[in-house]
Amino acid sequence: MAEVRGEATYVRHHKQKIAMIFAAMRGHAGRLAARGVEVRYVRIDDADNSHTIVGELGRALEATGCNRVVMTECGEWRLAKALEAFADSAPVPVEIREDHLFICSHEAFRRWSGDRRQLRMEYFYREMRRQTGLLMDGAKPVGGQWNYDADNRNRLPKGLRPPARPRTAPGEITLGAIADVERLFPDHFGDLDGFGWPTTPAEAETALDDFLSNILPGFGDWQDAMAEGEPWMWHGLISTALNIGLLDPLETCRRAEAAYRNGDAPLNAVEGFIRQILGWREFVRGVYWLKMPEYGLRNALGADRDLPWFFWSGQTDMACVADTVESTRRNAYAHHIQRLMVTGNLAMLLGVDPDQVDAWYMTVFADAFDWVEMPNTRGMATFADGGIVGSKPYAASGAYISRMSDYCGPCRYDVKARSGEGACPFNRLYWGFLERNRGVLAGNARVAMPYRTLDGFGEDRRKALLAEAEETRLSLGAIPTTKAVTAIE
Repeated sequence: MAEVRGEATYVRHHKQKIAMIFAAMRGHAGRLAARGVEVRYVRIDDADNSHTIVGELGRALEATGCNRVVMTECGEWRLAKALEAFADSAPVPVEIREDHLFICSHEAFRRWSGDRRQLRMEYFYREMRRQTGLLMDGAKPVGGQWNYDADNRNRLPKGLRPPARPRTAPGEITLGAIADVERLFPDHFGDLDGFGWPTTPAEAETALDDFLSNILPGFGDWQDAMAEGEPWMWHGLISTALNIGLLDPLETCRRAEAAYRNGDAPLNAVEGFIRQILGWREFVRGVYWLKMPEYGLRNALGADRDLPWFFWSGQTDMACVADTVESTRRNAYAHHIQRLMVTGNLAMLLGVDPDQVDAWYMTVFADAFDWVEMPNTRGMATFADGGIVGSKPYAASGAYISRMSDYCGPCRYDVKARSGEGACPFNRLYWGFLERNRGVLAGNARVAMPYRTLDGFGEDRRKALLAEAEETRLSLGAIPTTKAVTAIE
């Protein structure tokens, strides 16, 4: 096992993310050693550290004289290609085994995708339900329908606050990793003071127990709601534990199903939670490995602007963005609606280069790994993939954020004003985004209604909206990039 600088710095990962992974690795090595397994462990500050995974494999072969290398398949295309090249030239046989931290194998996903013209998560999810038997009554879904998403979009009632969430207190190993990260990566994004992520299987089980017992019953109703100063809401906070292998995804789903069947949580909550893991998590991983490396080049809308600095600093008068960015700095976390409909939606409306959007999401979130983050950002959040992951761009004006949060009341901008200097920037950008991307989006049936509305404005007003959107893009710092951007449709 090796902590290598190359993996910690190919993007400038959030400090909490690096500390979490180092702590989990060190703890795992200790548990293996306690079982009598000989572990060759290279720490980040080892004087002879080669700072790459491939380099450390070479060192290990030289030092041990092993006659075979066995590894688990990678989660990122970049590293997989490097390790495949190593395998091709290694002096000993190299065996790459399937990663069992997922429910659907690469081969199974390829069989499912077959010659389908469109890949849609909903149909994949139904097939996974049939295969696993989760929330099934024989051949039919429990409750008579597959998806209860329509019941999971409630706005938070005034005065209702989410329950308190116990975080995981860092143990000795984790505190050591935190100190190392602060010392070795001082300029990376994020704070370490509030670190509370599980780094052992036991800690992850405790976090899951708390969610299933105390939070899951309200997850369905309030999973899309946002509130200022409330980063966790009713969310699981187990995505990090799933993504670094501290929890088994299928067992996690089965435990949630048991909560429903025992009468401890309603169906809309349990189905929504299982859909996120069995459906969405498995689906985006499948798309990533099916479509890479071309997927990482897609830019269907020809987005060509730089990411504004406030995505890093949080220094903006947009209350929803400021709260999301500041929470992300403190916690290495934001929940899916903040990621999709606040930061992702804004990046898409601004026309930010998807390479920069990918890099930002990979940097700031503790649960971000390329296989999950790229399809969520280049696909779901910005529509840069042209509709592979989602059937429409999730573009929205400030009205959506106003409906699903309490951000807009104290905000300097007027969410009800459609245009003008004091209007919500989401409103000023929305119609210009549609007009600017008419050539790509106008034929999409799922955005036909806003285009009918836009066409009813008349040519002069459409030109004015486009000009105002461009003025807003520039005033917010989304200036054209210095590189050529190619649109791949």
